[in-house]
Amino acid sequence: MAGRASVDRVDSLIGVGESQHRPVARKARKGRHGGRPSHAQALQLRDRILEVATELCLTEGYGATSIEAVAGRAGVSKRTFYHRFDDKAALFAAVVHRIIEQIRPPPGVPLLEGATLHKILRRLAGFILRAALSPQAIALHRLVTAESLRFPNLTRAVYDEGWAREATTLIGDLLARELRGARLTAELRSFAAMQFLHMLVTLPQRRIMGLGLPMTPGELEAWADNAVNLFLNGCRGLSRHLSA
Repeated sequence: MAGRASVDRVDSLIGVGESQHRPVARKARKGRHGGRPSHAQALQLRDRILEVATELCLTEGYGATSIEAVAGRAGVSKRTFYHRFDDKAALFAAVVHRIIEQIRPPPGVPLLEGATLHKILRRLAGFILRAALSPQAIALHRLVTAESLRFPNLTRAVYDEGWAREATTLIGDLLARELRGARLTAELRSFAAMQFLHMLVTLPQRRIMGLGLPMTPGELEAWADNAVNLFLNGCRGLSRHLSA
């Protein structure tokens, strides 16, 4: 930035030396603004920084990833970096957001499509498993698990992204819509939805992380079917228990 300003001043002085006419001076001033990146270029630069930061954090670890390393590999100055991110914590929060956005279903995909509650939940379970078992999600989970003791805010950054709350709300609203006769309060629907997420994801995620053999596609299909069946039977049983 400083080097660019110096060049602009030299250009301005040369212009004044060649002619004292005002149009030349206006042209020189216009040249000073010509070096600013467009909005699209600024977004590309931010994305390049995040791409580098994501790779370094997931491979080297959060503690071992420095702002200097990110800026150097991205080909930007530290000043340019700090124009976009306040600190390392803000950078990691942006990295988490980027990963979550990459593993979400595309915006146009209907999540609640299906003729019955079972089919809707089964379709939703497939989306959730694919996202939770994606390489990016597993790498992020490994990172947070390994370094959350030293850096407690890592867990907060993931939690604040809100994907689990969104899924819980989505499932809870689905239960309210499809099980209208069930006497499930909002608190019980939220509880049931959280249990569904844990039941669906926890064991497959642990196995892909090395605590056992990763599930095959066929095993994951059967796992999702059984999880949905158990969940729905449990919700109906809970409703009958409340009615008794």
